[in-house]
Amino acid sequence: MHNTKLDQLRKEWLPEADIRSMQDKMDGGELTAEELVTMYLAEISETDRNINSVLEVNPDAMQIARMLDFERRLNGPRSALHGIPVLLKDNMDTGDKMHTSAGSLALKDHYAAEDAFLVQKLREAGAVLLGKANMTEWANFMSDKMTNGWSSRGGQVKSPYGPIDVGGSSSGSAAAVAANLAAASAGTETTGSIIEPASQNSLVGIKPTVGAISRTGVIPLSVTQDTPGAFGRTVEDALILFRGMTGVDPEDPVTALGAVWDGTDWDAVLDTKALSGARIGVARKIFEREADTGLNDRFDQALEAIRACGAEVVDGIDLGVMEDDLGYDVLLHEFKAALNAYLGRTAPDNPIRTLKDIIEFNNCHPEETLKFGQNMLEESERTSGTLTERSYLEALERNRHLAAETALESAFRKYEINALVFPKDHGCSFGAAAGYPGIAVPSGEGEGGEPFGITFYGRAFSEPLLIGYAFAYEQHVHGRVKPEL
Repeated sequence: MHNTKLDQLRKEWLPEADIRSMQDKMDGGELTAEELVTMYLAEISETDRNINSVLEVNPDAMQIARMLDFERRLNGPRSALHGIPVLLKDNMDTGDKMHTSAGSLALKDHYAAEDAFLVQKLREAGAVLLGKANMTEWANFMSDKMTNGWSSRGGQVKSPYGPIDVGGSSSGSAAAVAANLAAASAGTETTGSIIEPASQNSLVGIKPTVGAISRTGVIPLSVTQDTPGAFGRTVEDALILFRGMTGVDPEDPVTALGAVWDGTDWDAVLDTKALSGARIGVARKIFEREADTGLNDRFDQALEAIRACGAEVVDGIDLGVMEDDLGYDVLLHEFKAALNAYLGRTAPDNPIRTLKDIIEFNNCHPEETLKFGQNMLEESERTSGTLTERSYLEALERNRHLAAETALESAFRKYEINALVFPKDHGCSFGAAAGYPGIAVPSGEGEGGEPFGITFYGRAFSEPLLIGYAFAYEQHVHGRVKPEL
């Protein structure tokens, strides 16, 4: 960088800087949002060539930051996100000069007509939308052979931690924050797509209750399981972004349920003693067949840390259901219906109007788009798109009953536990099918230097409880591992 002051800040302070310290510097006149954006753009230009996590940069980011700096001088900050550069997953509509493509070449020229509701909320909070993050194409529902992090538009997202699985499908959102290319990022999850990349990239990932954050303006996979969420290098950073995206959206009626948090003191949630007296359940049958000795040992160490925080660990819980029992029939049917509805509302000059159009586009450009095939798209296309099939309706009722009632609620009642904890992304299918929240938190390294994390799951809208547990654990363990770039 030509600016020696910023270059020094970028090298000595920016890596692992949290949002609170950014605000302190901006409030104290030591730094501007424009300078913060400038440093992150320099990081992207130098570092992302090896990670491939950022699809495109917002051409207006610098001007937006300058405007927010002026506003801060006149009126003070709007919120804790004022002037903070964040990245958005490439399935979130922005009514600006950035594309929204879900990682696909089929939508590479698609400009959304308006912001997604969550994007509106972030702009209102004063966040600087720095760019769009690469992702596993079509939220990892294109092919069952596709690697996490690959898209025809953006190529392969690589882990900042070396030749390991970067996690999917919010892979770019996670890898970018892990590599210090943005302060925080927004992702989405249908089944594990926030929890897994958070664990794989030594990040905090908040997968909220379905309905906590509006899905309006987000390219969908499932009407019953999709939820946007937040990535941060710390629990506090992830919470700040999560809070900035919440709000009641009339176009997504389930968001009205977020009223249960009215009056919540979110600052008080960040309590180092939050785990004291809590009962945390462990359902080993869910992961013990797949887990190697190293993972089990690392998880047992994490359980000791939870005990050291004052919690009682209730081991040997039987959920009565395995993750494979849930299947993916619900997603097969909902994907076509939801995607066709989204595409049908795009601009009239968009030639891609249906799932069938996507399949045909890919067939016409096989070398660029069909590296892993598209069997999942084709299987979904064979459904009616009306959500009337008996197979769908039975699968929907079965999955929600098995996940919410048979597995989670029964365990909470029977064992009188406050939350469940799993290693990495194990158990994510239950929270996904039930629509319940989870929060992944770093827990150091596993074998070969691969990041290791644990995930707390709770009842619907128990985010304040789970975030408190994650914060107490984070402050005790300090498990975030910075990548060597």
